[in-house]
Amino acid sequence: MSDLTFLDWPFFDESHRQLALELEAWCRSELPEGHDEQDVDLECRTLVRSLGAGGWLRHCVPAAYGGAHEKLDVRSLALIRETLARHSGLADFAFAMQGLGSGTISLFGSEAQKNRYLPAVARGEKIAAFALTDPSSGSDVASMETHAEADSGGWRVNGAKTYVSNGGIADFYVLFARTGEAPGAKGISAFLVDADTPGLHVAARIRVIAPHPLATLHFTDMALPASTLIGEAGRGFAQALATLDVFRTTVGAAALGFARRALDEATRRAVSRRLGSGTLADNPVTQSKLAEMVLDVETSALLVYRAAWLRDVKDQRNSREAALAKLHATDSAQTVIDKAVQIFGGLGVTHGVPVESLYREIRALRIYEGASEVQKLVIARAHLAGYRG
Repeated sequence: MSDLTFLDWPFFDESHRQLALELEAWCRSELPEGHDEQDVDLECRTLVRSLGAGGWLRHCVPAAYGGAHEKLDVRSLALIRETLARHSGLADFAFAMQGLGSGTISLFGSEAQKNRYLPAVARGEKIAAFALTDPSSGSDVASMETHAEADSGGWRVNGAKTYVSNGGIADFYVLFARTGEAPGAKGISAFLVDADTPGLHVAARIRVIAPHPLATLHFTDMALPASTLIGEAGRGFAQALATLDVFRTTVGAAALGFARRALDEATRRAVSRRLGSGTLADNPVTQSKLAEMVLDVETSALLVYRAAWLRDVKDQRNSREAALAKLHATDSAQTVIDKAVQIFGGLGVTHGVPVESLYREIRALRIYEGASEVQKLVIARAHLAGYRG
């Protein structure tokens, strides 16, 4: 069992410690080892239902709509993602997308929108998705070209989104499109789009190194009623950033979970693998690698749960701290997992071995929800602002 002594840190309440222990037991009982990479759509749907039945998706929505907390609790979200990631990358993905895909509704939706979608998200009955990235703009969200024009009391949408997690299996999408109230970031709005809306087309399914349901979506004269607008027109960019502020810390938590699993696997391998008259763990080179891995894991945990604590307890915006947590946790997890593969030797690059799966799982986390380079900009600008006043 992975080291859980970090739960004694002052970042957590007793309820968080109980949550982590209960989820650990559930994962050991309910989650299969590995997953069927040939039918990730079916497996992801099954995981969403299972997570809903287990009550874990209640942490993705506020209490008024079937959730576990009055408002989204980042420490709970982070603990759940870390624990799920240690056991199953796809289970972490399924949980995370329920939160991210519905987060904008939780934060900015109308009562009618919240009542229609959030209880079903919490029960695992509706699969959510977050459609932000245009094929032409990538991380430069303010330059998106997908646009929505006012039309007959509603909106007409044309354009495309890509790398949409849950694309093709989602029941609804939170879609960001240019509505033109002002240039750049101030002219974007968010909309709720049911998957069966005429004019929405799944143009391509995207295969990536760690199989997850991803797709490119096309919108051709897609008509949306006025009631699908989330919050105010022209506020979509700010809404997207606010949603990411909540969930970006949890990306670091997922990376931390992957790193902890890699450290566990590497340690078990080191103490059991014979080398001369001793084991691999007796070798100073191996000990050095393990020490570096422990340092990276502990540092990431401190950054992740500090960022979550600041949001939950201090109730302050934590963009800088979330960026630090995501950047360090994802980059260092890549390094930790690489060291684990090296300790395993040839077995480490054998398909289906846990460290090989982790090696494929971790790479995307350094890109999605703000690439590492974007996080560095956030951190540097916050740092410089303190000097410039």
